[in-house]
Amino acid sequence: MALVKVAGIVRESIVDGEGYRYVIFTQGCPHNCRGCHNPQTHDFEGGDVMNTEDLLAEIKQNPLLDGVTFSGGEPFWQASSLAELAPKIHDLGLSITTFTGYTWEQLQVLDKPGVKELLANIDVLIDGPFVEEQRDIDLRFRGSKNQRVIDVKQSLINGQVCLYDIK
Repeated sequence: MALVKVAGIVRESIVDGEGYRYVIFTQGCPHNCRGCHNPQTHDFEGGDVMNTEDLLAEIKQNPLLDGVTFSGGEPFWQASSLAELAPKIHDLGLSITTFTGYTWEQLQVLDKPGVKELLANIDVLIDGPFVEEQRDIDLRFRGSKNQRVIDVKQSLINGQVCLYDIK
């Protein structure tokens, strides 16, 4: 059992990735993007500590879910805990989408425990900081034009970013 510092949970969402999703908003973010949609998640001292077993038990209660989304805050600041939870989510037949303020390239060299393991268990990654000057409300699952929707499995296989085709 691992612990995750959580800013909040949305148990049923259709705006945080494809399909019907359970969303975990992690607490703490080093990026502090101007105009961020979730500024309340920036403070590393805020939020509530939850264990991954309780989160998984709650996820299991909803048979209608298509997947789970890790958002924030910055999920990769809690990569080890989320990397422990992610395979168990996949065992339920659910997909994992993750939002990060880091770019794919930055994640490849980020020296934090669990980053590689978490990446290996993500299906779709929305990367890059929110840039207020590039804000576009017509983009699906993104806030600004610099952010990419990445097919993580293909990117890991190919050794370069492969964009995900949003349905």
